[in-house]
Amino acid sequence: MNHSESKVSPARRDLTRSKPKVTLLAERRDEHRRSAMAAARGKLAPVDPLALARDGLTASQVHERHTAELSNAVAHESSRSVWAIVRANVFTLFNTVLGSCLVLVLLVGDPRDALFGFIVVANAAIGVVQEYRAKHTLDKLAVLHAPRARVRRGGSVLELAVAEVLQDDLLLLRTGDQVPADAVVVASEGLELDESLLTGESDPVAKSAGDLTLSGSAVVAGHGSARVHRVGAESYAAALTAEARRFSLVNSEIRNSINRIILYIAWALIPIIVLVINGQMSAHGGWAAAIASGDWRVAVVSAVASIVAMIPEGLVLLTSISFGMAAVTLARSQVLVQELPAVEGLARVDMVCLDKTGTLTEGRMELAGTTVFAAVPGWQQVLAWLGSHPNANATAAALSATYSESIEQTPATVLDFSSARKFGAVTFGAGPVAGDWVLGAPEMVLQSDSHTEPLAAAFEAAGRGLRAVVLAHRELRPATIATGDPVFDLAGLKPVALLVFREKVRPDAAETLAYFREQGVALKIISGDNPRTVAAVARDVGFEFDGDGYDARELPEDLDALGDVLQRESVLGRVTPEQKKAIVLALQGAGHVVAMTGDGVNDALALKHADIGIAMGSGAAATKAVSRLVLLDGQFSHLPAVVAEGRRVIANVERVANLFLTKTTYAIIISIVIGILMWRYPFLPRQLSIVSSMTIGIPAFFLALLPNARRYQPGFLRRTLMFAIPSGTIVAACIMAVYSYAVAFPNPLLEQELAVREAQTAVTMTVLLVALWVLGALARPFDKWRALLVAAMVLGLALVMAVPFARNFFALDIPQGSLLAVTIAVTATGCLAIELLYRFLKKRGAVSERE
Repeated sequence: MNHSESKVSPARRDLTRSKPKVTLLAERRDEHRRSAMAAARGKLAPVDPLALARDGLTASQVHERHTAELSNAVAHESSRSVWAIVRANVFTLFNTVLGSCLVLVLLVGDPRDALFGFIVVANAAIGVVQEYRAKHTLDKLAVLHAPRARVRRGGSVLELAVAEVLQDDLLLLRTGDQVPADAVVVASEGLELDESLLTGESDPVAKSAGDLTLSGSAVVAGHGSARVHRVGAESYAAALTAEARRFSLVNSEIRNSINRIILYIAWALIPIIVLVINGQMSAHGGWAAAIASGDWRVAVVSAVASIVAMIPEGLVLLTSISFGMAAVTLARSQVLVQELPAVEGLARVDMVCLDKTGTLTEGRMELAGTTVFAAVPGWQQVLAWLGSHPNANATAAALSATYSESIEQTPATVLDFSSARKFGAVTFGAGPVAGDWVLGAPEMVLQSDSHTEPLAAAFEAAGRGLRAVVLAHRELRPATIATGDPVFDLAGLKPVALLVFREKVRPDAAETLAYFREQGVALKIISGDNPRTVAAVARDVGFEFDGDGYDARELPEDLDALGDVLQRESVLGRVTPEQKKAIVLALQGAGHVVAMTGDGVNDALALKHADIGIAMGSGAAATKAVSRLVLLDGQFSHLPAVVAEGRRVIANVERVANLFLTKTTYAIIISIVIGILMWRYPFLPRQLSIVSSMTIGIPAFFLALLPNARRYQPGFLRRTLMFAIPSGTIVAACIMAVYSYAVAFPNPLLEQELAVREAQTAVTMTVLLVALWVLGALARPFDKWRALLVAAMVLGLALVMAVPFARNFFALDIPQGSLLAVTIAVTATGCLAIELLYRFLKKRGAVSERE
């Protein structure tokens, strides 16, 4: 897609702006908290390292740290507060104007003309309820998926929420755990961490006593304990997230367009209101005469009617409701929407950047193939034992899916796998699997040059981005291996089998990426891992390209030059966190709307700078905090549903925007004309209430929630105004034609007030019928629900005109004689003009029936 309407990306524009007030407050709060934490830490009583390593914090030490607020809590708002929701829906510019009008009508006019007040209250109430329901659902999901941490306190092992971890807590780390805060290793038994969430590198890192572990790392082998030394806002993940806070709002074309419309109308209201009030006072004999006679009350009510008609009070409400309903719908599918307009965003995306580890892949290995060289009895059972060992690393653990029949024999000694030596070993005494068994990298395990076949096969697998390990065996020796002894003699080992592993690709990844390609969305894979490994995964998910991936260490720093490289390359490895952000900015600078998926802290900056950041539910807390969407169950297959919801929201909001802005257009035009001519306003507020309800309010509510699969097309505001301004002008011309005839040729058989009431009824009938034709045009293509909706509105109009009580309530007297004939003729002409306009704009592509 070519997004020519936005040559400069929103993210790059934001780089030159001042930070939002909310962002500045959050950063100042974190800076203040870091300072306070440092001061509080200096006042803590010293902790005995030996006692801490044995029993953890005591109850008094826990209380002391709670009092000093040295917890791991990090404040970030995943959804708006209740007060923010109420403020956003109640204290708006339009509600202020309408509320003032309501007070005026209640003070000086007929309470029946205050009917629009119920609409104002209902709009605000519905908006608050819908957004609160969305907030409640999303907050509940966020709590349910909050991570846990394991600590030792007072000699007992406790499981706590990550936010409850304290300074100096003793973390107990086991395979599969995620490190919740920055800590220093106290004890290590083959402890290895996957730091890909921080660095993008998928290779595990061995940790010994005294080594630093950062929040967001995951334990992939061994076990151990660590003492927390940085918590909350001081942790590495929180510090990285702080920069990502720079941008606070997702770039929403709908929201931006509606905000511009509101701004234009707000500025236009000021002179128009002055003109209308002066016109209405002049229509009643001038200011002095109107005040003296009391007709100023009628003038005020007429002015209120014109003001109410110009305000599209329900447009913002229905947009918020559409976003909120979509968020709740997606929440049922385990998609957490952290900012409501993000639902729209994914439907506009034309470029998706994908991280590899934990995003396209599940972050674990799977066995891709086995080549047997010497079938030593029991080798399969040994592999099953190695795969089921509690401290098995990610590669060894992948064996358990294929080899499950383990042996009952207890080994004599065990040497846990270490990344430093690149192998692990186990010795079994006398029995069916007696001997030394070693599993590790072929180039380390096979010391003899005679083993050319397994070494060549391992080299070939590495060239394809796969990981190869060899199982080797030798006969039982008299000497035994001391558990944990780093020295192990590899002489005499013979290869039994070569096992080739690959990262397990998410089963729905290829299908989902194929869906995006069919939708015309371009794809880029950017990872911190080895380019060959990235290329192998890319081919597994359906990418077709030559080469072994692009090494990001060769990427230029200039964004324009980087954009040129990205036009050629789609699979990149060795990408740093800063480069990921730069790639997103370069693509946005080229006019793309960019989505970024990721799960690691190293993805956080790119996720936040992207138009839509999508985090995996298994990812780092910092990553999820800065993302717009979170796939809680990590299923890529949910993304098409997000696109579908976004399309529905965009297409339906465009429909209802056309309705609201058509009304605003004709209301502004007739207000200006009436003000200049100094005629009485042709409507009472209650008459405009029924016009707004039956041609806009009620149908717009249902249209906004109906299915709609039309593909996104840029230019929401341009298309809306291309329809709304001409159609509103047509309606205004019809109104003024009928009203001008009624003023020029009043019914001589009626008193002045009755003649005015007949004229008001004639223009009300005109606007109702022509506006219903506008509704019918915008509701196309008709299905049973849209046809039923339009038919219900026509029936409602017929009932209002037929039922005496309704006619009296809305001050309607069906016109007679020539005025009725003129009304029918003008109405028919207006409907024909709307139809011709619709067909003309349809040919130009300004409106669309494709769904």
